[in-house]
Amino acid sequence: MIPVQGVEGKRIAVLGAGRSGLSAARALRAGGAEPLLWDDGAGGRAAAEAEGFALRDLTRGGAFDGVDLLVTSPGIPHLYPAPHPAIAAAYEAGVPVDNDIGLFFRSFGAGDWALHDIAPRVVAVTGSNGKSTTSALIAHILAEAGTPCQLAGNIGRGVLDIEPPGNGEVIVLELSSYQTELARALTPDIAVFTNLSPDHLDRHGGMGGYFAAKRRLFAEGGPDRAIIGVDEVEGAYLAGQMSEVAADGRLIRVSVARKLAGPGWNVFARKGWLSETRKGRQVASIDLRGVAGLPGSHNHQNACCAYAAVRALGLAPKLIEAAFHSFAGLPHRSQLVGERDGVRFVNDSKATNVDAAAKALAAFPRVRWICGGLQKEGGLEGLRPALGSVAKAYVIGREAEGFALGLGEVPVSVCSTMKRAVAEAAREAEPGEVVLLAPAAASFDQYDNFERRGEDFVACVAAVLAG
Repeated sequence: MIPVQGVEGKRIAVLGAGRSGLSAARALRAGGAEPLLWDDGAGGRAAAEAEGFALRDLTRGGAFDGVDLLVTSPGIPHLYPAPHPAIAAAYEAGVPVDNDIGLFFRSFGAGDWALHDIAPRVVAVTGSNGKSTTSALIAHILAEAGTPCQLAGNIGRGVLDIEPPGNGEVIVLELSSYQTELARALTPDIAVFTNLSPDHLDRHGGMGGYFAAKRRLFAEGGPDRAIIGVDEVEGAYLAGQMSEVAADGRLIRVSVARKLAGPGWNVFARKGWLSETRKGRQVASIDLRGVAGLPGSHNHQNACCAYAAVRALGLAPKLIEAAFHSFAGLPHRSQLVGERDGVRFVNDSKATNVDAAAKALAAFPRVRWICGGLQKEGGLEGLRPALGSVAKAYVIGREAEGFALGLGEVPVSVCSTMKRAVAEAAREAEPGEVVLLAPAAASFDQYDNFERRGEDFVACVAAVLAG
C-alpha cells in the first residue's frame, strides 16, 4: 500500500466504495486521515462498513461541513453529462475534488527513497485503444529483463494498492480518460499516448473534451519523456506541443501508418517490421510478423509504443525482441481460444468501439464476425473500410436487428445470443477463416462487462469444439 501523504488529521470524503474507492480509503486511513465513505448502492455501503469505515450520505445538506477533500471513483461523472449530486455539493461547498490517481502521484515519492541508488520511475499509458496491451507488454518486457516492476491503474491493482517501490523499480500505470481528467497531480517520468478515436463522448462533452482529458497527462504532467502515436491529428498536435525542436530527444514519435522521417527519435512499423530511427538513421529493427501474441497492425502499434517506453528506460533492442516472442497477450484482446479444421476462434471482446473493432477485423484476411451490443455515439460508419474481410456477420445483443441494419451490404445473421452466434459461425466457417468476437459495442445490454462477454464466447467455443 502507498499511504497518502499530507492528509494527517484531515476529514476526507470518499464517493464510491468499489475497488478504487475502498483502496483510496485504506490508503487515506494509513496516512492518518479520517475517511467518510458513501456509495449509492447498498452493497457498496455494506462493504465499506465491513472494513470499519464510517458512512456519510454525501448527497444530503451539510454533508461537506468540516470535510477537507472529496475523493471520487473514476466511473462517477464529475462534469458531463452532469456532475453526481455529491460532487455538485462539493463544488458548492468549495471542497476540492480529486481521485486515487491524484493521491498516488502526490504520495509516490515518500518513504525510503533516500536509500535508493536508482530512483523508482513511473510509466503512464493512455489513449483510446491498446492501453492495456501496451501497459502489460511494457511490464512483461521489464520482467523478462530482470527489472523490478508493478502493473496497476486501469489494469491489475489499484494504484494505491501497490507495494512501496524498491531500488530502480518501474511502476507501469494504465490510465483512462476518466482518471487523467480529474487527477490533481500527474507527474509520470514517461508518458505514452497510443491513439485517439471517439469514445466516452458523453462523459467528456464531445471529442475536444475527450482529447483534453488525455492531453492533461502530458501538458500538466510534464513527463521527462513523451511517447506519442502520431497517426491521428490530435497525436501529431500533441507531439508538436511536447517538442522544442525537430530533434528534441525528449519526444519519441510512433506510427503504424507511415515511415517516420526527420532528425528526431522515431519508432514505426511498416509491413510487419518495427524500425527505430534517430537523427535520420535506423538503429534497430524487429520482425513482428512471427510474434504470435501481437497479431495485426493495431498490436504492432502497441508493440511500437511499448518498445519506445522500454528503450527510453535503457533496454537493448535484442532483449526487447526476445520478450515480444514470449508475450502471450491479454484475455479478451486478440486472444486465440481454439482452432479446429483450419478455423481459428479469436476473442477480442475488449473491442468495445468502432475503431478497435475495425483494427481487429483488419488483422485477419477472412472473418466470420460476431458483433453487436450497446451501440456508442457515432454509429457504425467508421467500420465500413474494414468490412471487406468479413464473410458474414453474426449479430448479438438486445438490439441486434437495429445493429445489423448499420452493416450495409455485409451478409448478416441476427443471432441475438452468443451461443447461437458461435454455433452458426462455427458451422459455416471454412478452413483459413477466423471466427472473431469484436463487438464494436459496449456489453451492458447483456453482460456486466466486456470480460463476462468474452468469457461467454470462450465457453461457447469450448462447447462447440467439444461437440
